[in-house]
Amino acid sequence: MVKAEFWQQDKWKDALNNERYSWQEHAIVRLMEREISQVQVLNILITGDCIEAYPDDKPFPGGLFFGRQANGSPLHVVASYDVEQHWVYIITAYEPDLAHFKSDFRTRRNR
Repeated sequence: MVKAEFWQQDKWKDALNNERYSWQEHAIVRLMEREISQVQVLNILITGDCIEAYPDDKPFPGGLFFGRQANGSPLHVVASYDVEQHWVYIITAYEPDLAHFKSDFRTRRNR
């Protein structure tokens, strides 16, 4: 798991559990294209691991989250967190592939 100042799992979980999140338009489009449910995405953000931190992202720091869907397949979710408003922004979700990630689906392959 990634250790970063912005990544305070309890605060993210609190925001998600209290419905303080929004879906970016890009996320909704990609979820429909990729047949990924919003429930699966929220589950990954609540129970999964932050495997990459993007503390310098603007307007809010973000991260790449990893978890498994109900069918066992891996899922990555990109989200950001407004530390002042305690709000999560869901940016996209996708099933990682072996061309870009090692078999653990957590580690990027060298480019």
